[in-house]
Amino acid sequence: MQYNTIDYQAKDFILTLTLHRPEQLNAFTVEMAHELVHAFDRASADDAVRAIVVTGAGRAFCAGMDLSIEGNVFGLNEQLRPSMQDMDDRLDDPEILDGVRDAGGLVTLAIYRCTKPVIAAINGAAVGIGATMTCAMDIRLASVHARIGFVFNKIGIVPEACSSWFLPRIVGISRALEWVYSAEILKPEEALAAGFVKAVVPADELLDTAYRIAAKIATHSPVAVALTRQMMYRNAAQPDPMAAHKVDSLAMFYTSMTGGKEGVASFLEKRPANYTDKVSKDLPDFYPWWG
Repeated sequence: MQYNTIDYQAKDFILTLTLHRPEQLNAFTVEMAHELVHAFDRASADDAVRAIVVTGAGRAFCAGMDLSIEGNVFGLNEQLRPSMQDMDDRLDDPEILDGVRDAGGLVTLAIYRCTKPVIAAINGAAVGIGATMTCAMDIRLASVHARIGFVFNKIGIVPEACSSWFLPRIVGISRALEWVYSAEILKPEEALAAGFVKAVVPADELLDTAYRIAAKIATHSPVAVALTRQMMYRNAAQPDPMAAHKVDSLAMFYTSMTGGKEGVASFLEKRPANYTDKVSKDLPDFYPWWG
């Protein structure tokens, strides 16, 4: 796929995925949604990528949905009257996929199923989908210039991009509700105090900080990291730890015979590990266990 709204650059096992509509403050479009879904799925299967850094071109991260588009600005088909039965039975039917399903949710689901850790480098305004897409990312860093807003109720709509699942898990239900009810634009210090971002850093240090975290991740076993990412997200949503125990056991069993041997050897020999396992071919047969 040729990308028109994003930039995809991989180097040293780190993918930099840049939202690239700087003249429009990287405002989100349905085209951008499709390109991001493709990019995350591509990176997920690409052994040359072990960690992903997402940022925005210019002075914004993503200023939300492009509201200048004619018709339904969210790309939805107003001629339809979908039901929950349609969502259960026809989720991937083109009529529902293109005309009903939330484009931001398609992006966050692509991030959720990704096998590579995702770091958000929030360089400026992150409003609406610009905020909610980062909820599905693993680590969020904010520039001192970042401004974050869950502004949906203010413009008469609801939080999207699966944020009603992600955001309360990050900041707690009470604070999540306060943020979406108030629709206030948050300064990075408030996001830091709530644990939404890991750190607030000077603008000229933002990407370097993200790359340092990504580089550490990239030295580890890619199969172990891929399994760990899905185990954390999916097991944390289970009602009982026994479900996690079953998955943990299988994951430990198989990684102990592959990357685990190199990890133990490197520890005993006091040298850096050299992992050769690949996500594309070495994930154990029980993955994905939720399918």
